[in-house]
Amino acid sequence: MMRAHAASGRLGLVLAAALAPMGCRRETHHEIEQGEFQVTSPMRSDTDLINEYVCQVRSIQHIEVRALERGYLQEVFVDEGKSVEQGQLMFQILPTLYQAELQMAEAEADFARIEYNNTKMLADSDVVSDNELALAKAKLDKADAERKLKRVHLSFTEIRAPFDGIMDRLHVRKGSLLEEGELLTTLSDNSEMWVYFNVTEAEYLEYKARAQGAEAPRVQLVLANDEVFEHHGRVETIEADFHNETGTIAFRATFPNPDGLLRHGQTGKVIMTNNLPDALLVPQKATFEVLDRKYVFVVEESGVVRSREITIAHEMPHLYVVASGLH
Repeated sequence: MMRAHAASGRLGLVLAAALAPMGCRRETHHEIEQGEFQVTSPMRSDTDLINEYVCQVRSIQHIEVRALERGYLQEVFVDEGKSVEQGQLMFQILPTLYQAELQMAEAEADFARIEYNNTKMLADSDVVSDNELALAKAKLDKADAERKLKRVHLSFTEIRAPFDGIMDRLHVRKGSLLEEGELLTTLSDNSEMWVYFNVTEAEYLEYKARAQGAEAPRVQLVLANDEVFEHHGRVETIEADFHNETGTIAFRATFPNPDGLLRHGQTGKVIMTNNLPDALLVPQKATFEVLDRKYVFVVEESGVVRSREITIAHEMPHLYVVASGLH
């Protein structure tokens, strides 16, 4: 405990009026009461400033799988929620029509090749002109192109996984008549996850000031059950524009997901920890506010208490980080 004497009643001590009767005359005597107040000292310390942000979890690849050709869905090879490997067959569209078209194109290509070979022998014997040989070659090239096109169309009846991932809900069932471009399912690559969270303009400027030439800060993810995800993430990119209505900008952190716990569409909280070296800390309960300005009572060496305005750099639970006013 330290005793502090106030210079006036506004500085925290109570001015008491003592009234004493003197015959028919009353006199009022004013005296300054002394009191004892608990005081503390600002503390300098390396401090971790923890900020929390609501976030959304997204797969690094999340695509729609659609039919490339029209036809009946002949077979579904993968169930909902199952893992697939790149190149694995997922859907089969009835290929009968496309197989027939391919056979026809192959037959026409074989006929064009025979015709070209015969024309070439005649041209070598100077029986036909070079123009006729060139025309036969053009017919052969056209037939080969048609055959390749029909083979591509036939391949479109097989829907294969473009990458390793997890298949989502089926939007069609076996036997459905599909239109070209119809949505079949979605596929997510959850090997790593992108976590998006919005940061205010002031926090963005502080982040950029600290991040100059430094390694990207590591962040933590708190899941919906308040459990902390076991793997740390890293802020890797910031969007280009601020949102006009909210005044925030989106950050993206990447988290490894080796056990597949995180799924596309989850929510949670991102915890970003920033180190403040040699921060000046004062208890929040030692401050008071006047017209949106923060003040503290300072005890001078003489024991007199005076108010002093301070500027708050950061707010922490029960503490303020002071930017100026007490240095």
